[in-house]
Order: sequence, then C-alpha cells, then structure tokens
Amino acid sequence: MLNRRHLRIKALQNIFAWHMTDKRDLASAKKALMHSIDNVYEMYIWMLSLLVEVTEYTGVDATERANKHLPTAEDLNPNLKLQNNKFAVTLKNNPDFVAAVNKYKINWMADPEFVKAIFNSLKVTPEYTAYLADEVNDLEESKTIIKYIFRKIILKSHNIIQAFEDKFINWSVDKEVMQGMVAKTIKNFTSEDAFANKLTPISQDWDEDSKFVEDLFIYTLRNDKDYQALIAERTKNWESERIALMDTILMKMAICELLNFPSIPVKVTINEYLDLSKDYSTPKSNSFINGILDKIMGDLKRTNSIKKIGRGLIEE
Repeated sequence: MLNRRHLRIKALQNIFAWHMTDKRDLASAKKALMHSIDNVYEMYIWMLSLLVEVTEYTGVDATERANKHLPTAEDLNPNLKLQNNKFAVTLKNNPDFVAAVNKYKINWMADPEFVKAIFNSLKVTPEYTAYLADEVNDLEESKTIIKYIFRKIILKSHNIIQAFEDKFINWSVDKEVMQGMVAKTIKNFTSEDAFANKLTPISQDWDEDSKFVEDLFIYTLRNDKDYQALIAERTKNWESERIALMDTILMKMAICELLNFPSIPVKVTINEYLDLSKDYSTPKSNSFINGILDKIMGDLKRTNSIKKIGRGLIEE
C-alpha cells in the first residue's frame, strides 16, 4: 500500500513536471497526479491477472501436448493441479478483482507469449514438480507455488519487467509498492469463498490520504511565489541558477507541510524531505536543504506562523 512517503514522492514528481512545462493548468495537473497514483493500483491488478493467466495456461499447454504427433502417456494425462489452484480460482472469481480487470481492460492473452514463457520456465523447476506431486490442495498450500511464480519466475523475467516498464513510466519507483500489495493479497486471501476476500487497498485510509496528497500538491503550487520568497530570503548568497530545481521543490513542499498540516509534527516533515533529497537530488542537497529549512523554520516560529495541534508537534 502507499504510505505518506510514497504520496510525497507522487506529489514531488508531479510538481517537478509542472515546473518543466509551459502549459500550466492546475485542474489538469491535479488529474495527472491522481492518475499517477491510480497507475500503482492498475499495476497491481495487471500483476494479479498475470498470476491467474499462468495457472490457466496449464490447460492450453495440456491441449498442445495432447495434439502432438506422437503424444506420450503423460501428454495424454497431464497433471492439471495448477489450473485448479485454489488461490488463483478464488482470486479469479473475486468480484472486486473482476471489476478491476474490466476497468483497466487487462488482457495478457493479447500477447500469449508472455504467459507461455513464464509457464515454460516454471514447469522445468523442481518446485513445480514437487507441487504437482503433493496431494494436498487446500488454499494455504496453493499459495506456496503462487508466491514462487511471482517472486522467482515473474520478477526474474527480463521480458515481463520490460513489459511493465513500457506500460508504467514509474515502474522503478512503484514496483516495491506493487510487490507489497501482491504479497499482502496472497496472505489475506483466507477463504475459499471468493466474495469473502478483499483486495489490498491503495492505502490504509484513502479518504484521508487522498486529501493529504491533493492538498500538499495544490497548496505547494498555489503558494509557489510566497514559498520562493521565503527561500530567496535565506539564500541571498547563492545565485538562483545554482540551486537545483529539485532542491527548491523539496523545500517548498516542506514549507507547505509546516504551514498547512497541523497534525504532522515538524520533525517528521523535516526528516521526510531530507530523506527524499537523498534519493531524488544531488549528493550535497541534504546538508544544503537542512541548513536552509532550519533558518526558514526559525523565521516561521518567530512570526508564529507554524500552527500545530497537540503537544510536542513543534520543536522548541
């Protein structure tokens, strides 16, 4: 699921995109932000769908083997245990999953070579042989091979990773979230009643989290000039063109949080943006941003501009 750090990254990416274009429309930019977040959920559904398709390919493979010129006894009597994998069957019939597959128009069989390649990689592994030999076929046992397919076959496939990279521009950033959502789904499917299980939500509390990321994005852009003035006051000895755009955006977002989110402690805000600077800006950005924000925070405290709810949310 997306946590607040992930949501800050989404806001950061889209604010950076805003500054890189001349056509600036806040409503369209907000729509692009929310679409980038929805892409994470779509990626998750594509991956779940791929797992289901791999299990169903057992039947396709069985038909091909039976139609060989000289089929063996094994070809004519294939083990179809994977096709009836209880986790996959339960997932396939889950109404929320079905609705999501239809919403995103997911169809892996438009290019069946992807699914075929994964199945062919799977069927020669000792793990698959052991799975077929095990007579136990309950829901929990069925998850073992699904986790193996996901972690050791799909996520190790260059072609599959390339397909996701081509479809989802932020794959490199979002893949860990998607992986966590898939793992959580496998764990939380505990009933063979397809209607009793729930897919993993995009966040723990989407009503609250969506408001957080929308407000962070919109307030940062609407108050861009004011926040730039605060930064300029504390960077007089720096030529503006020498300050990386990403550093400026990170500082503006931090200022926005300090001023507009009364329930988020000051220390949390500062630490979050310093951490983001390590991943998204230059090696020297962390110390630079820390120094400037420290001075700006002092200015804001002197004017009593930082309003926090609850004790201990503002550092003395």
